[in-house]
Amino acid sequence: MTDLESASETAPALAEAPEAVLERCECQSFLRATEHAALRAARWLGRADQEAAEEAAAAGMRESLGVLPIRGRVVFGSIDDTGSLSPGALIGSGEHEVDLALDPLEGRGVVARGGNGAMSMIAVGESGKLMTLPNMYMRKMAVGPRAAGHIDLLRPVAENIEAIAEAFGRRVNDVTAIVLDRPRHHDLIEEIRNSGARIKLIQDGDVTAAISASIRGTNDHLSIGIGGTRQAVLTAAAQRCLGGELQAQFWPTSRREIEELREAGIEDYNRVFRNEDLAPGEVIVAATGVSNGDLLRGVRFLADSARTHSLLMCTKCNWVRFVDGIHFFARERREEVRLLI
Repeated sequence: MTDLESASETAPALAEAPEAVLERCECQSFLRATEHAALRAARWLGRADQEAAEEAAAAGMRESLGVLPIRGRVVFGSIDDTGSLSPGALIGSGEHEVDLALDPLEGRGVVARGGNGAMSMIAVGESGKLMTLPNMYMRKMAVGPRAAGHIDLLRPVAENIEAIAEAFGRRVNDVTAIVLDRPRHHDLIEEIRNSGARIKLIQDGDVTAAISASIRGTNDHLSIGIGGTRQAVLTAAAQRCLGGELQAQFWPTSRREIEELREAGIEDYNRVFRNEDLAPGEVIVAATGVSNGDLLRGVRFLADSARTHSLLMCTKCNWVRFVDGIHFFARERREEVRLLI
């Protein structure tokens, strides 16, 4: 067979491949919501007012979502918003029904302190698909595609770290685990140290940590610890797009929280939830950096514009995009567009 004949036989398959991508998808529209939230929140960097930063981010996200052709049901919303971004609220100007898990400002304390790694984030799911959970703690462990299938939340931490090291073909003391710096993680941190792995302690942002552990080049391999249910759903959606794995288990701290789980239809609170449990179906995840981090650069203000750095992921389009955006504040521009250096 000649090279020309071989090429002609494979051509139809190659020609058909883009059809799935050409199907209409509004995923890029949702990026505007996180960009606007990040632009608003970044004005409060280091000003020691986390409530104002959160409110600014929520306002930016609310305005952007309000004009989209969707009928979005908020599954998880803004911490301080009791209106259109509160759980159960409907937002949008169209009829396309979707579920929304919102975090207008992940790391509001980071922004208040002028720290690193804050971002705005949104997960979009098919109507009725994103899991609705009470607001409480969950034990979580997240890894990227290389270590997916090798972890077990119910096994000792040291065994999981050994399994991750083996999956990456490296030594245990070359594995980096990201943990929120909280008193509740004292024993966990000691277990990780005793295993020989490296630890990166962060102040806020366990969703960012899970994504970072799933993207090569960050030198992070594992995100582990106890965090909120909203962050679990956001992480599950992100892992669906990245091919990573999340395992999560409820960590109730009172009898009342156990009753809340039963009221939500969850009898077995010891069950380990995975990606498909928390965020099934087609999902979209958008995130924009507010302050500089290992994953995303923060908002940079210029003379009459601002630059944002975002991550857009979509299972329907089957892509992961890093987006560098320039936002002009006026039509009369006094500065040139600059290449990202």
